[in-house]
Amino acid sequence: MRDQIDLLAAVTLLGVLEQGKCPLYNANIKVICNLQWLEVAKIKAAYFAMQVIYARRKYKISPPETTGHPEFERTFRAQANCSEYFPIFISLLWVAGIFFHQGVAAACGLLYLYTRLKYFQGYAVAAQGRLGPLYASAWLLWVLVGLALAGLLAHFLWPSSSTWMAALVWPLQLHGAW
Repeated sequence: MRDQIDLLAAVTLLGVLEQGKCPLYNANIKVICNLQWLEVAKIKAAYFAMQVIYARRKYKISPPETTGHPEFERTFRAQANCSEYFPIFISLLWVAGIFFHQGVAAACGLLYLYTRLKYFQGYAVAAQGRLGPLYASAWLLWVLVGLALAGLLAHFLWPSSSTWMAALVWPLQLHGAW
């Protein structure tokens, strides 16, 4: 079983590290992962959360304040925006990976994480800097939706066949070409 979900688990862990939040503890920077090939007890830094901390220190904005210098506000909003989309991304990643194909879903997941990193970096500099990566990450989420949907349809319509192959063949069968 582990060899069937190892890529999804790795992308999930990278995403948690990028966000700086672990849903298990509802607090920043604590991750416990008990996989045979990877054991992480405490992780003390994550990129997005640390950038907000650095901006707070740089512009002397103490928690719970969320307003102040424009650069701090953009950094704070970028981190919040990325956190808002993270549960959607993780859900789609796992459904697409389990029901369609782990490798394809993991590749989309890595591209998504990269575009969110570029989104964060662009938004922290200027509000307009977020738009290109925002559109790219939204497109990747739709790709994951499509993969998840295709995999689930194949699973329910052709339970004995290879899921990803059935999902690829299904449109051809609808048009009588297969």
